Amino acid sequence: MSTEILFPKIGFTMNEGTLSQWLVTDGDQVQAGQVLYTLESDKAVEEVEAPASGRVRIIGQPGTVYKVGDLVGTIE
Repeated sequence: MSTEILFPKIGFTMNEGTLSQWLVTDGDQVQAGQVLYTLESDKAVEEVEAPASGRVRIIGQPGTVYKVGDLVGTIE
């Protein structure tokens, strides 16, 4: 069973943001709570943590704008 990595809503008015950079590599083993990537919104740069432990599969590309809730990866 895999866990989706969804682009989060950081602020009350945030609708989209930019995936700045992945801090892990596709196929890496990660632990729940480990920082996976950074995102930029109009107000801040935030670190996003893994929602589960397992092997990460990257879908989202750095520098791309995503809407809140978009799928950017999975953890298997």
